[in-house]
Amino acid sequence: MALFRARAFLYKSFSTFATNTTQICVVGSGPAGFYTAEKLLKALPNAQVDIIDRLPTPFGLVRSGVAPDHPETKIVVNQFTRVAQHQRCSFFGNIKLGSSISLLDLRELYHAVVLAYGAESDRTLKIHGEDLSGIHSAREFVWWYNGHPDCRNLNPDVKATDTAVILGQGNVALDVARILLRPPPELATTEIASHALEALQESAIRKVFLVGRRGPVQAACTAKELREVLGIKNLHIHIHEADLVKSPTDEEEVKNSRIQRRVYELLAKAAASGPPHSGAGRRELHFVFFRKPEKFLSSVDKKGHVGGVRFEKTVLEGSSPGKQIARGTGEFEDLECQMVLKSIGYKSVPIDGLPFDHLKGIVPNIRGRVVSNMSGDSIQPEEGLYVCGWLKRGPTGIIATNLYCAEETVASICEDLDKRASLSSFSSSPKPGREGLIRALDDQNVRVIPFSAWEKIDSAETRLGSLKNKPREKLTTWEELLKVAME
Repeated sequence: MALFRARAFLYKSFSTFATNTTQICVVGSGPAGFYTAEKLLKALPNAQVDIIDRLPTPFGLVRSGVAPDHPETKIVVNQFTRVAQHQRCSFFGNIKLGSSISLLDLRELYHAVVLAYGAESDRTLKIHGEDLSGIHSAREFVWWYNGHPDCRNLNPDVKATDTAVILGQGNVALDVARILLRPPPELATTEIASHALEALQESAIRKVFLVGRRGPVQAACTAKELREVLGIKNLHIHIHEADLVKSPTDEEEVKNSRIQRRVYELLAKAAASGPPHSGAGRRELHFVFFRKPEKFLSSVDKKGHVGGVRFEKTVLEGSSPGKQIARGTGEFEDLECQMVLKSIGYKSVPIDGLPFDHLKGIVPNIRGRVVSNMSGDSIQPEEGLYVCGWLKRGPTGIIATNLYCAEETVASICEDLDKRASLSSFSSSPKPGREGLIRALDDQNVRVIPFSAWEKIDSAETRLGSLKNKPREKLTTWEELLKVAME
């Protein structure tokens, strides 16, 4: 297969740009990356913005994280497409920071580099048995049903057990529960990956346990997500009435938070509504509160496979609303299952040459400016290096949160560029930017996917989807994606 040469496919007429053009590179093409690029193009009329991503497909978690039955959330792709097609913006797919090109090289090529590559790893529980087969992260499972090429071969065995345990009660946990419990015919008209749909059509899972360390008042989901999973047809909801009893501190929490109050009300209503009519193959969703995983239990029948989870009962400590923590009581109980999905948080990955706070899982920064030391009086900003999105603040918030995050980072970039522009050295030191990047990628024989090649992938997927009454039929392997992109 011939290499997709960067110069041949991406070269633009650089003569149209003055020598004082500000060259900026954004690493990561998810919401944080695209919002940053959009804000930069508006704030800096002389800027040229390049977006690079390790995947051949843009849009990050909008493509691989948003549930397939939430098409309305994906509409933001239209906005991001307009950004990518801007005359001063280019997308470079299939470029892995650290191997295709180093961070040091990017900093030499551009006046500013913004890291917005998100969180592509997982937090761990660090408890016994976590390496047993049958235990997956929710991120991996979400990537699997969304057709991410890195998780195409995950193959969670949904046929071998009727029970799945999900650790966590946030929106991602609810997404995963909904996909497991929603009737497959309802998923068939979404853009769910075909390999996932085929597996779910043969799924034996009928019981899903959503387990949280704290109580219903502290559940980390939103009312919209909760309402959706509670609305699945013929789904029996299990909630222990005793778990719904609120302490005085709980009462303060629901009084001060409309979101928590609405979530609690929905859970209380579901608990009081009672089960639907019984029937063959009825599905069950169990909300389990005040439990924290102590260890994973090995299966008696399948060596090396999970057979259950041992939980420790918890109580809440703390007298301040929003500050209550779960403390173990020393009482334990076991829950049998052969599938566990850990929805306990994403984690960003450090790269060479980048300051990183391993405890918080973020890049140390002040208003988006990367700093090499946050202790005492020795705070030292890294010139021309910035961060945005989950890498900046941690894996929190919704898609729109990245808009405000990007505004702050772009404001810092503009302030710094103004200061540097007042120095004669800045105007006399142009950066090679895009032209230099193209040369560097050519030298490494890197196979580059421009936005026009992504449009070929997009066209192929929508055409294949139309044959199955789906919005799109995703290409789910690196080989398929690169082949179509280079046709």
